Amino acid sequence: MGILDRHKVLEKNATLLLVASFAVVTVGGVVEIAPLFYLENTIEEVDGVRPYSPLELAGREIYIREGCYVCHSQMIRPMRDEVERYGHYSLAAESMYDHPFQWGSKRTGPDLARVGGRYSDEWHVDHFTDPQSVVPESVMPKYAFLKDRLIDGEYIGDLMSTHRFVGVPYTDQQIELAQADFVNQTDPFEGDGVIERYPGAQVRNFDGEPGVSEMDALIAYMQMLGTLVDFSTFTPDASR
Repeated sequence: MGILDRHKVLEKNATLLLVASFAVVTVGGVVEIAPLFYLENTIEEVDGVRPYSPLELAGREIYIREGCYVCHSQMIRPMRDEVERYGHYSLAAESMYDHPFQWGSKRTGPDLARVGGRYSDEWHVDHFTDPQSVVPESVMPKYAFLKDRLIDGEYIGDLMSTHRFVGVPYTDQQIELAQADFVNQTDPFEGDGVIERYPGAQVRNFDGEPGVSEMDALIAYMQMLGTLVDFSTFTPDASR
């Protein structure tokens, strides 16, 4: 009996086909899932990765609210064309404090995983205000209103507490000082505490206007993306 003849037996017997399919799925599932029970952590710890500062976290919420993830991904795949265009491939650890993660599935615009530091704050202000003024072929809508919406971070501590509930290691001190850190990240004279609690945080007036605006928060988030890991010294863990 040839292979095709044996396959006909499965095709003609619904019960046998169901049993065989279940067996194949079971074996495949065990092969994929079983090793996870023997790993202490499926995410390699990487120096530099930290939870978002209050202002960055607020900016991330605005990013999600405005649906930026619909047109922009935040995951660089380990392929030559992607690495050459966007930078080092994304690490799982870089998204370990994202709830939900912003990997995305579509790129109407470029990937933003390493956009931090690529452009000036002024460029970002112009881009959000009138995208076509800096990228003529852009189909991105205007977000000039973000500059006019002032925010005080009244509830940012509650948001951080919620993130801690799902595993983000915010300390009691960080949550207690959340609103102050939220405001102080835009003030170079008051930002030392922010940098101490959130190493690598960038402290300055991001939109160049008085007060803390949604534009400040969104740019603070954009400017930190991909900047926490020093890839000049990063060595992948070969055991994983």
